[in-house]
Amino acid sequence: MRPLPLLAAVAALALGAAARAAEPPTTTVECAGIAESVSSDTESTTTFHDQVVATGNDITLYCDYLKVIATGISEKGSTLGKHDQFKYLLATGNVRIIQGDRVATCGRAEVFPGEDRIVLTENPIVRIESEHYEATGPRMILYRGQRRAVIEGTPSQRTHISLPGIKDLGFPSEKPAAPEGAPPQSQPAK
Repeated sequence: MRPLPLLAAVAALALGAAARAAEPPTTTVECAGIAESVSSDTESTTTFHDQVVATGNDITLYCDYLKVIATGISEKGSTLGKHDQFKYLLATGNVRIIQGDRVATCGRAEVFPGEDRIVLTENPIVRIESEHYEATGPRMILYRGQRRAVIEGTPSQRTHISLPGIKDLGFPSEKPAAPEGAPPQSQPAK
């Protein structure tokens, strides 16, 4: 199936891509199955099935199913409405989001651009290769522009974060030999 142009704002608003000032590049979505768009007077809902790949603004999203809701204006009787603003995105099934050296994988990702947040569930893992960072937990909420992430754990599904190594701040394991005639270290000098 040939690529379908989708909202240019999907990548920019939804998945945290760079600057808002510059016009974002066109976002394209491809799928191996059916793509369907249904419009009302105020919004359009577009779904993509099977081997979905959405690319735009230095970000790529892979999944099995993608649903995009955009606000827009539709002329009476028109098949496709004019997309105005991205409202909601749902990606399910083998979700993988790649932006630079940041990779998020999960079973379900929901994007709420009006709230500048992404919610990852169903075994989410976020990795930042350059920082040797990895986080997992049952539910992750990533906040765009805040450098903030909340990972919610439960007693049965714990949160796990791997960070770069911390420099040893303790004393050397081998103690230097005491000079001759010095009192033992356990006794104070007189």
